[in-house]
Amino acid sequence: MAKITAVIDVGSNSARMAVFERTSRYGFHLLNEVKSRVRISENAYKNGGVLQEAAIRRAEDALEEFMRIANSYGARKILAVATSAVRDAPNKNEFLSRVFKRCSIRIRIIAGKEEARFGGLAAANLLAIKNGVTIDIGGGSTELALIKEGRIAQTISFNLGTVRLKELFFDEKSDIKGAIRFAETTIASLPSEFNSDLIVGVGGTMRALSNAIIKADDYPFEALHGFCFSLGNRSDFFDRIIKSDFGGLKDLGFKQDRFDVIREGTLIFKLLAKNIGAKEAITSGVGVREGVFLTDLLRSSGTRLPNKTRPSLISLIDRFGVNGMEESWRARNAALLFDLLKPLHRIDDRRKEPLCDAARLLSIGEYIDPYHPFEQGAQVVLNGLSYGFNHNERALISELIRMQQKKTPALPENPLGPLLPKADTLRFLAAILLLIRTLNRARERARLAFALEGNTLMVKGAGYLAREGVAKLKLPFDLRLI
Repeated sequence: MAKITAVIDVGSNSARMAVFERTSRYGFHLLNEVKSRVRISENAYKNGGVLQEAAIRRAEDALEEFMRIANSYGARKILAVATSAVRDAPNKNEFLSRVFKRCSIRIRIIAGKEEARFGGLAAANLLAIKNGVTIDIGGGSTELALIKEGRIAQTISFNLGTVRLKELFFDEKSDIKGAIRFAETTIASLPSEFNSDLIVGVGGTMRALSNAIIKADDYPFEALHGFCFSLGNRSDFFDRIIKSDFGGLKDLGFKQDRFDVIREGTLIFKLLAKNIGAKEAITSGVGVREGVFLTDLLRSSGTRLPNKTRPSLISLIDRFGVNGMEESWRARNAALLFDLLKPLHRIDDRRKEPLCDAARLLSIGEYIDPYHPFEQGAQVVLNGLSYGFNHNERALISELIRMQQKKTPALPENPLGPLLPKADTLRFLAAILLLIRTLNRARERARLAFALEGNTLMVKGAGYLAREGVAKLKLPFDLRLI
């Protein structure tokens, strides 16, 4: 597989390109993402689905510049797909031919179920979920994928999208009741197998909705990927959006480029969530483009990343030159001490893996600023751990690294506080990490032996620098070097 791959998605509303860099077999990260609101479907639904000349020219202009961007990164592979508006267009072949002639891009038209599979594949691999239903609301269609135990069990596509509803019910008249009837009739055939407590929102509608909810709730972390919220008390908020004029949408926190489709998207989202019986929603920052990329990445090994493989973690370790043997030594001893000291801390086992991840990533900041490594490392980790981590895990790993700044694990003021465990838990986990780091001051990865006698941790095998450093520590448990 090429080291740098660009994936283009020509949707009914926008054309987007994501440029990915692969750092190792399963390590990769996003280099660049660009979007153009080409509206390839503009006025098409009023004209028998025919793509209009103005829209085609906009798409050609945008795609030509997409290629310039991809080439500037040295992309060796370009994967391009088109969805609802293009696949439904009687003049689609003319459009594909014009794009190839001008831009040298071969666009593959994908069917609705394949589009659903790509979105589901991305969510199943790059979100911390095992079960749920993805909902990808586009301009011309809406795709759903049923995820069971991390695999795509079923997909479905509806000819129901934001631009389609806009042109049929909102442009010349504000016929909300008509739009609701049309949407309800369309999704009535959704199989009962799609009933789920969790829905995964993919695409622009969900990102815009989530941004508005983050602002309304004063949520402490603005990352969209992995943002989770309850649906139980959102009905009135959704109704306000659906019934708002452009001024009202601005007051609710929506950007101007979403004004003319967010009401339609919210209506579709609300009706589908009700039909599915969902209680919670999680936002996916990944979708068709990542699904196309993963399909290419995993083409010889199925559609699933190996168990517990998280590309963001691997990519950070790859990019920042972390010593693989050292990060493994730290993680192994973090796990050992967490288990050994459990009679003293009684911390839930779900905190163990983030502790080990923090141990693996502990030295990242040294490559940015050796004088303030933990402050720098914490920020890199918080923003870099996107694929496969939820917000609570990202906040905890980042905070444990930040707390290494002092010999006594301190609790600096942190706006991410609501996402973090209680103070005593944080202090104990940070103390384990601090001890491991101190025991490896000489970077020798000593073969240590640990034992717990009463409330005292016994450590055998520490070197001179480690003993010197340990003498200065203040830990929430007794320590003895032998």
